[in-house]
Amino acid sequence: MTIQSAFASLVTAIRPVYDAREAANIAHLVMEHITGLGKLDRVVHKDADLSPAQETQYQQALNDLLEHRPVQHITGKSWFYGLELVVNDQVLIPRPETEELVEWILLDHPSKPALRLLDIGTGSGSIPIALKNQWPVADVWAMDVSAGAIAIATRNAGIQHTPIRFLHHDVLSADTYKVLPTFNIIVSNPPYIPEQEKRGMQKQVEAFEPSIALFVPDKDPLLFYRTIAMLAKEKLEPKGRLYFEIHESYGAAVTEMLKKKGFTDVQLKQDMFGKDRMVRGTRP
Repeated sequence: MTIQSAFASLVTAIRPVYDAREAANIAHLVMEHITGLGKLDRVVHKDADLSPAQETQYQQALNDLLEHRPVQHITGKSWFYGLELVVNDQVLIPRPETEELVEWILLDHPSKPALRLLDIGTGSGSIPIALKNQWPVADVWAMDVSAGAIAIATRNAGIQHTPIRFLHHDVLSADTYKVLPTFNIIVSNPPYIPEQEKRGMQKQVEAFEPSIALFVPDKDPLLFYRTIAMLAKEKLEPKGRLYFEIHESYGAAVTEMLKKKGFTDVQLKQDMFGKDRMVRGTRP
């Protein structure tokens, strides 16, 4: 099997699962992962044969894709804010919408300040690593309830040479208050999908990404927002800012909750798709 025929066969095979454009993009990622060659080099070497080991990799990747396994789990990596991150089934795959949250924080603080920042529910470490990369002098902290997530985030921070203080801790625990100093910025992309929405989700997400990072009880969809807001009231410095990524259906509820808790300058922001996706509030 040549590089060219392998690519064409992969696109055809996964078309029942993905649309034409997505199938082609996924096939390019898989072929680069298998061959170590970028798109242009694969064109130059299109008639080169895959080795037996590469053919085995190819078949495994095809089987995984037909089972709806995310391509990022096959390649073991994802990109976020221009940075390559290691990912696996212990962490959420970073989303483009979350890059917009990072961009909002950076635009609000254009001078690359020496702030202390906390990311709650860090997952792969995408948010704090991106911010630390832009703000080298910032004191960046990150926490997650998952030991597996902390391991991946720590590895990514090392790869990107972004020193970050990682804490294996549950934000829902009262003990959290005891282990944290005060911060200028607290940011979180917490679990926000009600359990009842699980049935309508893509299998790539529902079956392969960690439930603990995705879902909240139907009866209390604002659980993490409310808890983190209470923490921020105590742990943010005066004029410190709290940033959330949110479920598109809860923009009004989250903004109203923050206002009731005394936050000022509360702002709801839409993402690139026109969906309510981010909220910011300031501690008086």
